[in-house]
Amino acid sequence: MNDAHQVLIVGGGTGGLTVASQLLSQDDAPEVAVLEPSDTHYYQPLWTLIGGGVFDKEESARPMADVMPRGATWIQDAAADIDPEDGTVTTQNGDTYGYDYLVMAAGIQIDWDGIPGLAESVGQPGTGVVSNYSYDTCETTWEAIQNFPQGGTALFTEPTMGVKCGGAPQKIMYLSDEAFRRQGVREGSQIAFMKAKENLFSSPPYEDTLYDVVERKGIDLHLMTELTALEPSRKQATFRHLESGEETTIDYDLIHVVPPMQAPDFIADSPIADEEGWVDVDPKTLQHTRYDNIFALGDNSNLPTSKTGAAIRKQAPVLVDHLTATMNATPPINGTYNGYTSCPLVTGYGKLVLAEFDYNKEPEESFPFDQTEERYSMYALKAYGLPRMYWNGMLKGRM
Repeated sequence: MNDAHQVLIVGGGTGGLTVASQLLSQDDAPEVAVLEPSDTHYYQPLWTLIGGGVFDKEESARPMADVMPRGATWIQDAAADIDPEDGTVTTQNGDTYGYDYLVMAAGIQIDWDGIPGLAESVGQPGTGVVSNYSYDTCETTWEAIQNFPQGGTALFTEPTMGVKCGGAPQKIMYLSDEAFRRQGVREGSQIAFMKAKENLFSSPPYEDTLYDVVERKGIDLHLMTELTALEPSRKQATFRHLESGEETTIDYDLIHVVPPMQAPDFIADSPIADEEGWVDVDPKTLQHTRYDNIFALGDNSNLPTSKTGAAIRKQAPVLVDHLTATMNATPPINGTYNGYTSCPLVTGYGKLVLAEFDYNKEPEESFPFDQTEERYSMYALKAYGLPRMYWNGMLKGRM
């Protein structure tokens, strides 16, 4: 064993750094180590607006060394195996670290190879295949939008499984519609949303608004329809209807693909995972259902809510509270997590519906007005306010 830590956090993304900062800000702070291989930390919610031409991608990135909480030990490596019986994590470099308490914040695994033809074509010139789900490819979405031909077909997809920011697959579609109109190429063009789920959005009050947006923009909506393969050389995409099983091949000029996503392999293959591969935690306390010294939050957990940074903002203080209570054998003081999540649904340039809801998909709104309406103020909050809150507040454990 290389070393042992009082609290070992696996993952230096939003969840991991927020929890680390909150733990280290306590008067009687525990010793904390963060296991994270990346040199760079990304504010991924900005990638939608980068794909829509609003920002350069560099604005979403900062050196990991600059955002790692002061006082945390940074282990620059990736987890490869977890042994909860021995209380150890083994890394890809072959090192083993012990822990008294483990916080899992390893995010989600994107399977670019899960759709034949995707990995080799996404972001490549001439293919028409783009995706906002990568720092390396989000700017190519804007390049493809600018080069969209007169009278073309633009397809936007969303897979069956849960994805990071469930609203992102359709946000870029609404921005593309408006960009095409500004470029004078919308008339005679077709925009279609190929969504594998049965609903346009998970919370009904906001879904009603989005149906109005889809109708106003003249977008063809195809639910229960999943992308199964791409033929980039022919610019063809094959879809399967999940109820009938019928397959359809469609010619496209531009296709924004949301790749399949799943739990990281090292978690799915470990004893701490549920049947679907996610870290198995209590939905209210974020404590593991079988190992009292393990907690999890964010995308790698099986919490039945949307996988968003806003959800993590509410999960982190609950996790820290229950972790601290477990460490000190004292009662928790900050209550439980009710499933709160938020999705800033960009419906155009300067337009946004701020969806906020709980486990029951019921609205849990922050502002004293009807948030189901499209508003510029909420767009400004997403584009300019939330990034500042993230870098200067959330990652520092202040909110």
